[in-house]
Amino acid sequence: MNNNSLIFREALLHDIPQIQIVRHSVKENVLSNPALVTDGDCAHFITDRGKGWVCETGAIIAGFAIADLREHNIWALFVRPEYESQGIGRALHDRMLDWYFDQTQETVWLGTSPHTRAEKFYTRSGWTDVGIVNKGEVKFEMTLERWAQQKKP
Repeated sequence: MNNNSLIFREALLHDIPQIQIVRHSVKENVLSNPALVTDGDCAHFITDRGKGWVCETGAIIAGFAIADLREHNIWALFVRPEYESQGIGRALHDRMLDWYFDQTQETVWLGTSPHTRAEKFYTRSGWTDVGIVNKGEVKFEMTLERWAQQKKP
């Protein structure tokens, strides 16, 4: 795919149906019960608790990311399987963390399934493994200082 056809922008309420399609299409970090993450939850996180971003190509949302300022958490970062390995996750990740650290200096955390490509992605991206959270997920943290170091050329 030609990266010139990728558009990165803030997530809007009308994006939620496609955000849900992306979330339900992933092969790793699959929701045990998809009904637990509702359209209302998505709306709440992108309008009240934090902010979200999408990557679209044509009329398709290829990936999305959502940061939660209340819990200092990355609520979501997912890319459709057919659009993986094209830099979409990295671009969404970097936009999200730039925005997050423009809002607060608080350390941000996330959880992801162990032994996944996502775990490797966060390790390569400078996140620190700080243990286990939720139902056996790896808990990662990123500080403002570490993010600033990651951003240096």
